[in-house]
Amino acid sequence: MPTDAGTKENPWKLKTPPLTSEYEMYKDEKDGKPIIVCTVGKTVLHYDYRCINDLYAMLKENGEWMELGSADEQKPAKAGTVEAWGRSPDNPVGGWYGLKKGLRGRFGMYIPPLMEALGLAEVEHQPRNNRMKAL
Repeated sequence: MPTDAGTKENPWKLKTPPLTSEYEMYKDEKDGKPIIVCTVGKTVLHYDYRCINDLYAMLKENGEWMELGSADEQKPAKAGTVEAWGRSPDNPVGGWYGLKKGLRGRFGMYIPPLMEALGLAEVEHQPRNNRMKAL
């Protein structure tokens, strides 16, 4: 991963954990707050940028493999998964890391590959039920 990646001009080019779909991410700012912009086809999602450090800290403390459990915002997240943590009132932001109402889910699909690209986590790449852990 080039060190100058992660900008609008040079986004991170990533693949979903099962390696079936490509998408791009970059760091930006919205309302004076650092965010991650995630573009999947024509869909644009936003995540709070601090999710990277927060998720890393939680995974490090957990020490074990954790199921990703990706789900759309409208569907419940399986308990004990990265997705459930990414929307839990008990996480450091007290709720959703996804910032666009209606598109706040899929945290467990799009953030783990970024963490892997940044050298912070190991992510499985099976057809389904993938897990991750902090490096």
